[in-house]
Amino acid sequence: MPELPEVDAVKQSLLKQVTGKRISRVEVFWPSIVKVPEDRKQFEEMLQGQELQSVDRKGKFLILHLDDYSLVSHLRMEGKYFIRNGEEPKDKHTHIIFTFEDGSSLHYNDVRKFGTMHLFDKGEEYNNKPLNTLGPDPIEGRFTTEYMYEQLQRTTRRIKTILLDQSVVAGFGNIYVDETLFRAGVHPERLGSSLDRETVKRIVEEGEKVIREAMEAGGSTIRSYSRSDGSRGEYQTKLFVYGKEGEPCPACRRPITKTKVGGRGTHVCYYCQE
Repeated sequence: MPELPEVDAVKQSLLKQVTGKRISRVEVFWPSIVKVPEDRKQFEEMLQGQELQSVDRKGKFLILHLDDYSLVSHLRMEGKYFIRNGEEPKDKHTHIIFTFEDGSSLHYNDVRKFGTMHLFDKGEEYNNKPLNTLGPDPIEGRFTTEYMYEQLQRTTRRIKTILLDQSVVAGFGNIYVDETLFRAGVHPERLGSSLDRETVKRIVEEGEKVIREAMEAGGSTIRSYSRSDGSRGEYQTKLFVYGKEGEPCPACRRPITKTKVGGRGTHVCYYCQE
């Protein structure tokens, strides 16, 4: 699943490629992707004639701002956007096409069809689900040691599970949680409530660093992720533990172990993370 850095890279790509374009037609081929409004035809009609003014991001969500509406898009496991110029055949995994007045089009492609779209009146997107349930981004000013320490005291869950909870902090996924906890020297199975402020501070600081570094590299292309211009992320070459099962730990040279925490595959060095 694309995490914050990958979604941010898609945002940057869309900003360059589609802002200022006016939609002439929308075609929805897989209606279940559109959650609000529930009627596919209403979704298509509402967007017709709208100019795409800007693109924002909150956690793992893209927010496409139009004249009168805001479109909230979650890519989930395999969602992607592609720009097409002129008449090109529709890919079998393309489920929504936004055609612009200049003849170009934005294709939403999703092999697994898990992605979602919510269309709200402009300004109402943050007052409704899914955005109103999200915690702060790891790169927001609200993601502080005190904020996280307070959150950890409220739960008996393990630290990895807490960091993956989008209502606590929005944008982390499996890749960057594993990397953050390794760099902070914290075992992913530690109970959040057992961590002292100094340890929480390390997690917050390393989490922000990891996310910012990954954003600068355009995210990580682990499987099929790419930006709307077709380019791929580069941060996968800088990962310390994620996907490195059996390889030597970069710090102690002992093998990285893959286990499960909360049902999620987890990469950890049992010697460097306590």
